[in-house]
Amino acid sequence: MTGVRVSDPLASEGGNNAIRRRHEVTPQSVPAKSDRAKVAHARAAEPVLVKGRRDFFKYRDLGVADASAGALRAQVMSSSQGMSRPTGWHYHECDGQFIYMLEGWVDLEFEDGRTIRVEKGDSLFIPGYLRHNEIRTSDKMEILEVSSPGQMGTTPCDPPAGFSRP
Repeated sequence: MTGVRVSDPLASEGGNNAIRRRHEVTPQSVPAKSDRAKVAHARAAEPVLVKGRRDFFKYRDLGVADASAGALRAQVMSSSQGMSRPTGWHYHECDGQFIYMLEGWVDLEFEDGRTIRVEKGDSLFIPGYLRHNEIRTSDKMEILEVSSPGQMGTTPCDPPAGFSRP
């Protein structure tokens, strides 16, 4: 089976009840209410569009940066026409960027020489500061993007050795 697997680390303990009891949720083990984080509900019927990194994308803010006090950012990026040219080599100033392809596809090349096509239903995690270049997209595309922290800078950079400029 391919895909993502999540396992229970306690399952390998043979059902040791003492270990399981240490991880039970009791009123005393629930952390105090946080005044920093709050619920965010972004409605498709009332999209909040924001300026983004690329002119050819439309960016819909999902309210996660405000709700998480800046710990995360989530947005939906969409386009109704394919890219006319690659974005150019760049990296993001963040801990990491996660994308989930809702519709269409995007081709990305990475500094290690790999080119990856992310298609509908695929996900991709890009560690912060990893140089990459979006080189092609389908005509219609929609991506859920989550980054940590909520403020993510984008810095253009020279192509890695062996790559040419777009």
